[in-house]
Amino acid sequence: MIDLLVAGGGPAGLAAAIHAARVGMQAVVVEPRAAPVDKACGEGIMPSGVAALRSLGVEVSGHDLRGIRYLAGARRAEATFHGSPGLGVRRTELHAALYQRAVELGVRIVPGKVGEIRQAHDRVSAAGLTARWLIAADGLHSPLRRELGLDRPGGAYPRRYGMRRHYRIAPWTDFVEVHWSRHGEAYVTPVGDNLVGVAVLSRDRCSYDEHLMAFPALAAVLGGRGANSVRGAGPLRQRARSQRAGRALLVGDAAGYVDALTGEGIALAMATAAAAVSCLAAARPQAYPAQWARLTRRHRLLTEGLLRAARYPATARLIVPAAHRAPAAFRAAVHALQ
Repeated sequence: MIDLLVAGGGPAGLAAAIHAARVGMQAVVVEPRAAPVDKACGEGIMPSGVAALRSLGVEVSGHDLRGIRYLAGARRAEATFHGSPGLGVRRTELHAALYQRAVELGVRIVPGKVGEIRQAHDRVSAAGLTARWLIAADGLHSPLRRELGLDRPGGAYPRRYGMRRHYRIAPWTDFVEVHWSRHGEAYVTPVGDNLVGVAVLSRDRCSYDEHLMAFPALAAVLGGRGANSVRGAGPLRQRARSQRAGRALLVGDAAGYVDALTGEGIALAMATAAAAVSCLAAARPQAYPAQWARLTRRHRLLTEGLLRAARYPATARLIVPAAHRAPAAFRAAVHALQ
């Protein structure tokens, strides 16, 4: 019987397997997709996420990020990170580096998909494997969250979606730029010497190019330089009744997700993966939901606050002017998230 079965070989699942291997647990990852895996992602990693990757022995190349900048017309607000920079990195580069590190540490990665889960008092069985513990890291729309009875309806919140495309253009800034409009947001993240990623977030269902038209100055800079096709994801908000069911724990996006608005997905995936494995190594899975709540609290509160303000055009147009007029408050918010 293996120690840990990880369902899902994205960043959260691979990080969990790496943590497990580093504390002497035998880990197997079940993942249906071939590496490296790409997906719709803003591709900006907060400084805490960069530090977490390095602590795992994972080094990725990309573009250093000095901070966050909000823009709306002529108004802007910006805050630099304390200490170390963040990093803009292609999702495929990040996945390849995590995959390689997991293999180096003896993690077995097998093709397949986890479906039915059977639990006993001392074991869990799925995908033809039996383990002491299971970590479900199968993404935003986690089938295993439903299989474990942990899926929770999203409520009456507006559904929001994200789409991302890359552009062959030299980065003009070392900040993540967040452009605001009454329809949504556009995130510009430098990820290479001649490559930027642009992700749009909105509750409106229309094409990527139609979304980009809400940001005419940005669209003019990017025009004709598209490097690849558009990738999309959503609805973004996903909720879980708990992050634990018996001997199974949820990590990363599978554990619950508010929105991509504050760009902490990878940092939170690293943090929740570490916490989950720490609880399992101590045979205290019951402690994990409280640890998850503590690790994600600031992100959830700040993101919910911004979403409420952005929900209505009358208040959405005030976000950047307010940040511009209160730079200390904006810096404090960015530093709380980094």
